Amino acid sequence: MYLTQGLHRSVQREPDAIAVVDGQRQLTFAQLESRVARLAGMFTSYGLDRGDRVGILATNCLEYVEYSFACAWASMVASPVNNRWSPDEMAFHIEDAGITVLLVDGPRLPAALELRDRCAVLETVIVFGAADLPGDTVDYDSALALHGPIPDTHADPDALALLMYTGGTTGRPKGVMLSAGQILTSVLGVLAGSGEPNLPGRSLHVAPLFHLAAFAGLVQASVTGSVHVLMGDFTVEKLVETIAEKKVTQSLLVPTMVQAMLEYADRTGLPIDSLTSITYGASPMPEPLVRRLIERSPDLRLRQGYGMTELAPAATLLRDDDHRNPDHPERLRSVGRAAPHTEVRIVDATGTELPRGDIGEVVVRGSNVMMGYWNNEAETAHAVRSGWMHTGDLGFMDEHGYVFLVDRLKDMIISGGENVYSAEVEAALSQHPGVSSCAVIGVPDDKWGERVHAVVVRTPENNSSGDELRDFVGERIARYKAPRSVDFVDALPLSPVGKILKRTLRETYR
Repeated sequence: MYLTQGLHRSVQREPDAIAVVDGQRQLTFAQLESRVARLAGMFTSYGLDRGDRVGILATNCLEYVEYSFACAWASMVASPVNNRWSPDEMAFHIEDAGITVLLVDGPRLPAALELRDRCAVLETVIVFGAADLPGDTVDYDSALALHGPIPDTHADPDALALLMYTGGTTGRPKGVMLSAGQILTSVLGVLAGSGEPNLPGRSLHVAPLFHLAAFAGLVQASVTGSVHVLMGDFTVEKLVETIAEKKVTQSLLVPTMVQAMLEYADRTGLPIDSLTSITYGASPMPEPLVRRLIERSPDLRLRQGYGMTELAPAATLLRDDDHRNPDHPERLRSVGRAAPHTEVRIVDATGTELPRGDIGEVVVRGSNVMMGYWNNEAETAHAVRSGWMHTGDLGFMDEHGYVFLVDRLKDMIISGGENVYSAEVEAALSQHPGVSSCAVIGVPDDKWGERVHAVVVRTPENNSSGDELRDFVGERIARYKAPRSVDFVDALPLSPVGKILKRTLRETYR
């Protein structure tokens, strides 16, 4: 198995059919294959070899698709940079991964130039979508025209193919190492377990491709021979208009996007009836929203996926028929059952499987479990034990194998589909001279699903405001991680050993 396999199959079947749509730009499968082969040749001309890491800093676009396949074509490692991160986080990623060549879109060119100045390892910046280029950068289209194609290397399915960085609980992102075989195992497992026909369609890529769920969606669309429809930064207006104009049939969304999509479509009258399938994740979809979707579009298929980057990414599936079972409405609060390619258990602190209904840590085993963390053997050994990936999520399993999540050992907050680690936010908050102690939790939010909420004890005679603390944090880590709300208290609830009782805080605020 290799990541360009679906592209070759589509060229063999329908070379002149549309493969990629990005606004008014589009490519056929034959054109996409040709450009990918030449981009792979361009990479080799800059001295890159098999196993070398190539970065991209951009929103979803046609070039992102070409980059993703070109890295696989040349047996190089794709390592997309999170464009929402702070400069410090981006610099850490580039230096840690050893990225020497970075592709960048026009709006992020200033950030890329700053990164090149900061990161000694970064040598070449290749730019697309910019009107004016500094003389020490490379124009993507001009360079692509000068390079001939190279043959597909058909990369070893067990070799490192993707180095995807995730936010860290200690404030340092971790590079998750994934092979083509692990990604395709997860993609094919989801397709096999979904119960859907899996025919070619028009797949809208909304979630940023620097997230693994979105990257896996790109691979899945390629496997089924679907058209890649690209959308940059999310707005509900752009989402609905793209669905209506491009006749999108399927997409990966988070529940907050789905709700906003329905409200905007109903308000404007724009048609979204071309949608035949929605896959969602990050959190369960509220039952009223599910009912509204089914009533509005009875033939629309719904599927929830649960997993993590380290699982390439899928662990469990809640199928469409689970969404429509009147005898078990509680299953809508679950994340489904183990996908065909995984084993899932609930275990105690010793790794012993617990009886059904007991709460413990969710662990997963399968051929999709990551190769490990880049340059971090200690974290790898802690996360993967005897082949089982310890997710850090707490939950229980019912008598039919449905998994229900109840809390997160890692105190991760999912806000608007983005993962935010509370320890990272607390570390930034604690740097403020007016903060004596603090705790960061996720609280329910109608718009974001969860919002980042800080509970702060001020230092004596300090009157820092919530806005001041929010700005302070936003200057040190990505701004979307900064608390959206702040409460000031005289003391935080503590355990007998002095540990902040976050469960008590969550119960209070919920």
